[in-house]
Amino acid sequence: MRIRYLLLHAYGTGGTIRTVINQANSMVAVGHDVQLVSVLRRRDEPAFPLDPRVGITTIVDQRDGAEDARPDHGPLARYRAWSRARLAQQQPKVIPQGEFGIDYFDRHVEKEVARYLRGLSAGILVTTRPALNILAARYAPASVTRVGQEHMNLSTHRKDVRAAIARYYPRLDAIAVLTHRDREEYEQLLPGTRIVRIPNAIHSLDQEPADHTAKVAVAAGRLVPQKGFDMLIPAFEQVVEHHPDWQLRIYGAGKKKAELRALIEEHHLYNNVFLMGHTSHLDDELAKASFYVLSSRFEGLPMVMIEAMAHALPVVSFDCPTGPADVLTDGTEGFLVPAQDVAGLAHAMGRLMADESLRAKMGTAAVATARNFSEAVVRPQWEELFAELTGADAADTPEAVGR
Repeated sequence: MRIRYLLLHAYGTGGTIRTVINQANSMVAVGHDVQLVSVLRRRDEPAFPLDPRVGITTIVDQRDGAEDARPDHGPLARYRAWSRARLAQQQPKVIPQGEFGIDYFDRHVEKEVARYLRGLSAGILVTTRPALNILAARYAPASVTRVGQEHMNLSTHRKDVRAAIARYYPRLDAIAVLTHRDREEYEQLLPGTRIVRIPNAIHSLDQEPADHTAKVAVAAGRLVPQKGFDMLIPAFEQVVEHHPDWQLRIYGAGKKKAELRALIEEHHLYNNVFLMGHTSHLDDELAKASFYVLSSRFEGLPMVMIEAMAHALPVVSFDCPTGPADVLTDGTEGFLVPAQDVAGLAHAMGRLMADESLRAKMGTAAVATARNFSEAVVRPQWEELFAELTGADAADTPEAVGR
């Protein structure tokens, strides 16, 4: 099958980017023709490993010295440059302003994406966020099999985005969501539209297991309000009083770094809580910990949490919408705490800090659950969907032929 994945910024470091690249690598590994298309390019190389068999192209190259950034010469070139600059000052016309990635879009970018979509003629197109799903529904021809991925739950989208979803998503051939709750919510909003639940796959189950002796808890994610680190830090203050030799290491970068650093100072946790910044070696850091904490206000499907489980790390998590409860059973792989219950989060962390044998027992269960999110389990679900939508015989997929 010929499959194109359209990402906003394939060269970035977000969770959606990582999971889509994982999916592209998985599909090309079994013989599919896979292309990664980045709306924007601001870096020279992708941040995540990309199989060299996956082609990668860019619609709008914004690097210094790139064609889209170079001054143009000649009357026609100057006119094009003037038009591009004028459109870059205008807001998109189709993409709703409530889209979380709206700052990356202007009218020029929107028009270039529409031009690219109109030029497609065949194959499978997988778009990966509401803005791109909406544009694909409006501009990609019916000869293309159009599959929209949703990496966030419906209730977190703003009102204008939900209205655009209701208007445009029924034009797509299928919508893929990450959790059972997501599927129910989208089916209510979009009766008659094909909604499927396919979770993201973790990049590897072959991970170094934690030995649960380190007095280290780990959290990871962008330093933004969604991730709830402003609740995690006060929760850790409550528990560190009884476990002063424990550390909390938070990996990630983002606009709330200064505020979180000030919160650490306010709670006198400078010897216990550390903002570690971005790391390209998160697997190594997870293996050094004894449990993982997820303090998010909302999630799609928390992939770093599942990857932590592959390291035999038990999890303490808010039961936020959506995702954690689709993965964790309270008391088995860790603890599910009512959403935004700071005291409950502290209590659950304290239970794990106080009991190494409990950490080991829950870590063993965590590894078993993580296997449900392996490439070997998830990839056939995508192949089956694509085969059904295109009328292909699933038995003729590259993987099936090799069996």
